[in-house]
Amino acid sequence: MLTRIAKDFRWEMAHRLPEHTGGCRNVHGHSYRMWIELAGEPDEQGMVLDYFTLMEMVAPLVAEIDHAFICDRSDTLIVNFLESSGLKAVYVDFPTTAENIAKWFFERLRFLFAPMKHLSELRVRIEETERTYAEVSGTITNDK
Repeated sequence: MLTRIAKDFRWEMAHRLPEHTGGCRNVHGHSYRMWIELAGEPDEQGMVLDYFTLMEMVAPLVAEIDHAFICDRSDTLIVNFLESSGLKAVYVDFPTTAENIAKWFFERLRFLFAPMKHLSELRVRIEETERTYAEVSGTITNDK
């Protein structure tokens, strides 16, 4: 029987959207919350995936960006500053919208979960504020 589980993760992170015409053009930060939802067939003990195992798999990805500046490599103004500052930064090849961050996590997590043949679906929800979120979902392919 297809069963769903979910766990949330939280971190602090700064970014900016240099092409935005409003306030998001400026450097600012959020208290992010990410919900990871997995669907699959429970094992003989009734678990889709142990929550501790899920935490162990996702925690290093969150630690990578916690209290960091996530920066689109095309934003040369900020890239140059960050590279000379020694501050914690993560460089990506996309505008750092909640939608793109959700997609980025989805792709990374789908690869991690792919060897687990009993898992079939993944949903990643990124809450940028307590009133806004972006979500990406799809199947977990086991052929990677």
